[in-house]
Amino acid sequence: MSIEYKEIAGGVCAAAGFKAYGVHAGFRKNTTKLDLAMLVADKPCTAAGTYTKNKVFAAPVGVTRSHLADGIAQAVICNSGNANACTPDGYETAEASCAAVSAVTGIPAENVIVASTGVIGVSLPLEPLTGALPELYGALEASAVGADMAAQAIMTTDLKKKEFALSYEWDGKVIHIGGMCKGSGMIHPNMGTMLGFITTDAAVSSAMLDKALHAAIEDSFNMVSVDGDTSTNDMVCVMASGMSGADEILDENDAYKAFAGALNALCMKMASAIAADGEGATKFLRCEVTGAASREDARVLAKSVISSSLVKTAMFGADANWGRVICALGYSGVDIDMKTIDISFSSEAGSIDVCKDGGTLLFDEDIAKKILSCDSVMIHCNMHAGEFSAVAMGCDLSYEYVRINGDYRS
Repeated sequence: MSIEYKEIAGGVCAAAGFKAYGVHAGFRKNTTKLDLAMLVADKPCTAAGTYTKNKVFAAPVGVTRSHLADGIAQAVICNSGNANACTPDGYETAEASCAAVSAVTGIPAENVIVASTGVIGVSLPLEPLTGALPELYGALEASAVGADMAAQAIMTTDLKKKEFALSYEWDGKVIHIGGMCKGSGMIHPNMGTMLGFITTDAAVSSAMLDKALHAAIEDSFNMVSVDGDTSTNDMVCVMASGMSGADEILDENDAYKAFAGALNALCMKMASAIAADGEGATKFLRCEVTGAASREDARVLAKSVISSSLVKTAMFGADANWGRVICALGYSGVDIDMKTIDISFSSEAGSIDVCKDGGTLLFDEDIAKKILSCDSVMIHCNMHAGEFSAVAMGCDLSYEYVRINGDYRS
């Protein structure tokens, strides 16, 4: 089965049946920064979510998990500038936020997804939200402009807005899927790792939506590491309006496979954008592990390399210090044979082998530096132990990362 997934404009509003917008409500001191996003569907949608693995999780995560237990949602409300995490009134505030959305929209509070991002440990005031909601609801647009404003409003330390959309044809119908996400720091494997909101006009049961989402994050969001810190607030949620006119997907048939492929492609775009926009990043890094004994081994090995602070700093300095790579493979927990490992680096400037059979190779340091000085770098590790492979994504670790996180609250 060959399906063409086309990139289109529109973000979360590319799919039929969704409106979005973002405004400055007052959660952030900087009045030029949008800080409250809203996404509303024309009718109740099937929905699914994935959440942070951090045992210390924010109130919005707990509330959203409860609201999505029935697989139905119709709206998203998300503020930036305050995480509503580790505060005594967190759950009360998160539920009150949903109730405020319900009062304005008529949508049941239990059908509202609530999310927050920003500083931990500071109580979230309700006044900015309740004060801005009527204006925000009235401004909602089923357009690229609406999607753009919402995508901006969920950003914190992100340098770039992150929104994408795809379309594909199935059984004579055009199906759309779009998403927006945020994430720059506190990004580390094991979903959540960020905030992501996905919409589609495909008709998909909540059970199949949940299955497709969990499969999609395994090779996308769960393979990203910026700094080794798993956030308290992260979630990815998807809503399906069914307004494409296509038949509902109720089991793992060909229609499901086509949809799952689109969802996976979208999640890969979103996750790659997060990795490339890591706090203080100067390079987008990928680690490709091949020849592993199992898929899980390949995933663990690739994540170990991409998560290594020493590998990240070497890449920042364009230093072909492959010893740091093989070290990270060694402490991954996977049973490996050091004497079978080959390592190379590549970028648009070329490719260079730096390690063969676990030992050093003579290579030109100047050429290696040129390769590692590019904006996007691939680290290749061939384990020669099997037929499985995986790719992890991340970024380098720079002086700027320390500066950003040294005065994050100021």
